[in-house]
Amino acid sequence: MTNLKRFINKVIIVTGAASGMGRASVIRFVAEGGKVIAVDLNEEGLKETVNLAGGDAGNVYYLVGSVSDEGDVKRIFDKVIAVEGKLDVLAHFAGILRSSFFTEMSLEDFMLPINVNLVGTFLVCREALPHLVKTKGNIVNTSSTASMYGGAYMTAYAASKGGVSAFTKSLAWEYMQQGVRINAVAPGTIATGMTVENPVVGLGDRADYSLFEHSQRPDLAVGKPEDVAGVVAMLASDDGSFMTGEIVKMDGGVHN
Repeated sequence: MTNLKRFINKVIIVTGAASGMGRASVIRFVAEGGKVIAVDLNEEGLKETVNLAGGDAGNVYYLVGSVSDEGDVKRIFDKVIAVEGKLDVLAHFAGILRSSFFTEMSLEDFMLPINVNLVGTFLVCREALPHLVKTKGNIVNTSSTASMYGGAYMTAYAASKGGVSAFTKSLAWEYMQQGVRINAVAPGTIATGMTVENPVVGLGDRADYSLFEHSQRPDLAVGKPEDVAGVVAMLASDDGSFMTGEIVKMDGGVHN
């Protein structure tokens, strides 16, 4: 994959690591020499991620928990610090996508992406930052092009990701003088289970699919999780040392 070794002696937590962009980033960080802790609710997926990343070498292991559960988040970070003694990078991918006709959306439907995508980002960043201040480490969060350009039937998701972008920019300013960099990637359509297998959950024939044409390339090409992992690795490495508060759009040129 790469001959780069930018993460030797670095301890990295990757959330949402059981599949997709999180899994690809675990594999990338390990390939570059990092010690990686993979976090997700899906234990079977985590086992597969660790296996794919070469877990037999002892450079990657997993912890099961929910980023939207305050107790889980504290337990995970306490465990990592107890075992590894430090934290250098948080790469936060854990999130969900739900679609709904707006007037049919319950408060519970609206709050689910907010709680997982936005509150989850708050919780993991809050636990990570005291340790990252000590190591002059960094955070890479995950936003979405839906936060910039909108998405039909995705008001709750877009709102949650818009919050992640604003949160990331504000937190970057707050910790700039303490030597901690905080950025986010904002992918468009990436070939993950969340977007390809179930892009418009439960809407069926009632949805107007022409509303998605503005977010598609003419050749219908979509990004790969590995495309995102490469940019995340750059942001998290010294190659991104003069980048903070950035929301890096990755949509294959759709919104240029």
